[in-house]
Amino acid sequence: MSVTIDITGLPHERITFCPSPLAELGAALHALSVPGHHARLHAWTTTTSAGLRPELADRLHEADFMWSTSRADVLLPPRPRETLAEELDDLDLMDDEKYVGAALEISCNSTYAHGVPSPLVDARTRRRALDLAAARGPRQIAFVERMLADPPGTRAWVRRLLEDCEEAFFADTWRRVRVQLAADARHKTELMRRKGLAAAVTAASPAMSLEEDAAGSRIVVDKLVHGRASAEGSAVTFLPTAFGWPHLFALYAPGWQPVVQYPVADRDLGGAASVEEVTRRLEAVAHPLRMRLCRSLARGASTTGELADTYNVTAPEVSRHLAVMKKAGLLTTQRRGRYVLHQLDVSVVARLGSDFLESVLR
Repeated sequence: MSVTIDITGLPHERITFCPSPLAELGAALHALSVPGHHARLHAWTTTTSAGLRPELADRLHEADFMWSTSRADVLLPPRPRETLAEELDDLDLMDDEKYVGAALEISCNSTYAHGVPSPLVDARTRRRALDLAAARGPRQIAFVERMLADPPGTRAWVRRLLEDCEEAFFADTWRRVRVQLAADARHKTELMRRKGLAAAVTAASPAMSLEEDAAGSRIVVDKLVHGRASAEGSAVTFLPTAFGWPHLFALYAPGWQPVVQYPVADRDLGGAASVEEVTRRLEAVAHPLRMRLCRSLARGASTTGELADTYNVTAPEVSRHLAVMKKAGLLTTQRRGRYVLHQLDVSVVARLGSDFLESVLR
């Protein structure tokens, strides 16, 4: 599963890496709203939450579906600016139908990739937005009702909310991270110039790649969803984020310029495992006999014959299970004369839980 962005014929100068204060504020608000996704930010989320004025915290709760369960596309600007005020000015130019449709995309769903009419003009979409909000609480449904009844007034309310966040905590936060994000964007831009787009995309995230063949060129983002977008006649923007890990966001809705927000690499992290790789590993350890084989192989290296004797099964049966585990990357092997010794790769198994969490949060 993946999100594919068709960039056939798109000049590389239309592909940009640049930090965005609005996108980073969206990532920071998500971390405050769902701190369990961001254990590494525990100190920041705890301190910042404790310092919020009750009135501001209450307003953030009212609109939190814009950045908690999903990220509203309005928070991922295609043309980043130097300041939050400039990006909010650009956002003010968006028409009400497009803004409200994006702001009220309350949960990830299968219609995103195909596009749906704005709830301002379509009764079915309107009912869906109200139902989703009602499931989240009375404050949320009141916010949605206000947005549907008075889009300009509610948009102004959202802008003031983001400006108050900047004053309360984000201005200081942005001063601390913008240098890191700008440096990362410059590095990716230079990498694209010297070694090509494929190198820059992969360096941004191991969960992204560039595919090129006779049919054209595509940026592929490894996700637990299927989606397609075309950058023909527009551009692609990559936004580095310090607060976003482990999320890798891709804006690919019809009628929107494709945008990807990628977490800035942490030297302590390994490469991101693909969804297919995580699936293979989970399936490999799910079988009862393979679980028991793991018990022996975690303690030390064993031959196929030794494992067959230990578990009272045939050597061919053990070989079939070992082949599944090896294909999943869970085993290491070494040959000693005519014997082949198998051992569990403990480091890979130790990462399986975090790889699974990252793949579903990506």
